[in-house]
Amino acid sequence: MLNRRDFLGLLAATALADTPAPPDFTLRIGPVTLEPQKGKVVHTTGYNGMVPGPLLRVPEGKTITIEVVNETDIPELAHWHGLHIPSDVDGAMEEGTPMVPPGGTRRYTFSAKPAGARWYHSHIRAERNLKRATYTAQFGFFYIEPRNDPGAFDREVFLALKEWDPYFGGGDEGIEVAYRHNSINDKALGHGEPIRVKQGDRVMLRILNASATMHRRIAIAGHSFRVVTMDGNPVAVPREVGALELGPAERIDAVVEMENPGVWILGETDDRERRNGLGIVIEYADKTGAPQWLPPSTEVWNYAAFGGPADAGDPGQRVPLVFKKKFAGSRWVDYWTINGKEYPKTDPIQVKQGRRYRLIFDNQSDEAHPVHLHRHTFELADIAGVGTSGVFKDVVVVPAMRQVEVDLVANNPGLTLFHCHQQMHMDYGFMTLLEYLR
Repeated sequence: MLNRRDFLGLLAATALADTPAPPDFTLRIGPVTLEPQKGKVVHTTGYNGMVPGPLLRVPEGKTITIEVVNETDIPELAHWHGLHIPSDVDGAMEEGTPMVPPGGTRRYTFSAKPAGARWYHSHIRAERNLKRATYTAQFGFFYIEPRNDPGAFDREVFLALKEWDPYFGGGDEGIEVAYRHNSINDKALGHGEPIRVKQGDRVMLRILNASATMHRRIAIAGHSFRVVTMDGNPVAVPREVGALELGPAERIDAVVEMENPGVWILGETDDRERRNGLGIVIEYADKTGAPQWLPPSTEVWNYAAFGGPADAGDPGQRVPLVFKKKFAGSRWVDYWTINGKEYPKTDPIQVKQGRRYRLIFDNQSDEAHPVHLHRHTFELADIAGVGTSGVFKDVVVVPAMRQVEVDLVANNPGLTLFHCHQQMHMDYGFMTLLEYLR
């Protein structure tokens, strides 16, 4: 027979056994206030009161648990962008991931892979509400440390390109989104701490375009970038360039050799956008003065420059995906179709596990589209008629009136979302699902 002490001990042990282990990370979705420029206060929604949200840094292959607490009054989702994880934890309602209800909590447990620069962000629809989804501060870096990384740099800096206070602009050709303020991370050019360096430093810049809608071209006055990864994946041919281009959701890791002492600007090459805040100062030790800007290289950005020769092998089954715009009328939002249909009426992309497919992105519109495939990585095969190989991505910008072809190995079964990462395009029809056939 149990005595009172033994009985209480048994109750305590049972309670401990039923208590879940603490999560590796906790993200709280709630109000955030930032001041990108003095006197310019922005009230939005973010993670843990920070902009960007906390850096999630884990070893490759580690199984982790992330707890997401929704302290807002609307259902939310956190999407783990670029990870190869199951559909039910990927963070897309269309794939079957449950929403995080207002005032509720959900846990996501998965193995952190593949290695490299990933990120996380809200994955709900915004439509005409510009205080939701990727218009907010709900984004953060997710870095998965490779098992074998020589780390050939002296320091690393995470930089997110972002805009604030969105509003509807445009005219007879349809409504577009514009912004009142720009920043890198949470500060506009000249209003935050500089990146302080010493001559001879090799600085790894991990750059994310966290914009809801804007394509960006950035440069560093007096310096060049050595691109080593795109979307977290090593490129076939690392190369020096004078400027980087990133569509929404794209990431580039680039090493900068600090060999030109002075006070310089890293920023948007468009003068108006840079003056409106999209930049950051780079300051060498013992150097002072006004930050300098020099006109950057006018070289054309091309993914193929970082790839190897075109792969002459069998590309597998060809899957055409035609993108078109449906004009919705003056002062209204345009709709978008894939193969003639808007989501949720779009036809799914059907694949079988283990097979290789050539996806043909045929952009028959006058806008570039940063298209994203969840839970997979694809290899660029042809960029507007230029064959290539060895560049692996999860987002690719398809230029206006051009085609891009990518090769996909269907190796992660489950419903998978494919969409344009421009928030307005995604909200108004530019989505479909990739589904695995038995």
